[in-house]
Amino acid sequence: MTDNHFAGDTAVLTGRSLRHILRSPDTIITTALMPIAMLLLFVYVFGGMIKTGSARYVDYLLPGILVITIASGISYTAFRLFLDVKSGFVERIESMPVARSSVLWAHVVTSLVANALAVVIVIGVAVLIGFRSGAGIGAWAAIAGILLLLTLALTWVAVIPGLLAKSPDGATAFSYPLIFLPFISSAFVPTESMPGPLRAFADHQPVTAIVNTIRDLLDQKAVDAGIWTALLWCVAILAVAAAVAITLFRRRA
Repeated sequence: MTDNHFAGDTAVLTGRSLRHILRSPDTIITTALMPIAMLLLFVYVFGGMIKTGSARYVDYLLPGILVITIASGISYTAFRLFLDVKSGFVERIESMPVARSSVLWAHVVTSLVANALAVVIVIGVAVLIGFRSGAGIGAWAAIAGILLLLTLALTWVAVIPGLLAKSPDGATAFSYPLIFLPFISSAFVPTESMPGPLRAFADHQPVTAIVNTIRDLLDQKAVDAGIWTALLWCVAILAVAAAVAITLFRRRA
């Protein structure tokens, strides 16, 4: 297949997936609902008890909530891909003169769009309850880039259970550890407050590097080497997950 054929096929299949979302916007609302509930819970119930050194706890909390938003949203990618596999849609596409990989890329692009909308909704709610940042256009562009790269990496992770799962619950259950991971990071409290072994894990897992980088950009602080750690984690996850997903997709054919 030529690049133009691939691009055209991906665009058509992406349009199909986006129409499904437009017909059921509750998908995006549901994706944003849990992170918003957690945002409100921690700000208004626990925030007064947590010492972060930040003037407003919502400012400290938001980067971690955005990561949770993405981790929650990608479960729908796995679910939608699972439905396409089980309904025979993928097999029908494979029997047509269509670039086979466009099926996967359509789901990936749809995930990027849907999760971007969910992130915007969550940021909007955060602003309503007091979030403020003096970050400039460059910092916000860097934050958007990090979040898009993270979404891309985790979406390819979601493709794997979407191809392998035997049930809808199996397709979405993989996201639970991803949603839980920010709790053992600097997303909710500084890692200095954690006991030794737990702090060691929190300091060296990907969410902490990503959250700290976004937080520094929002606070207009100079980013340190942590930004390269965050990007390296995202690229490594993306490379491994995409390679595994594409291999599984080819083998199932």
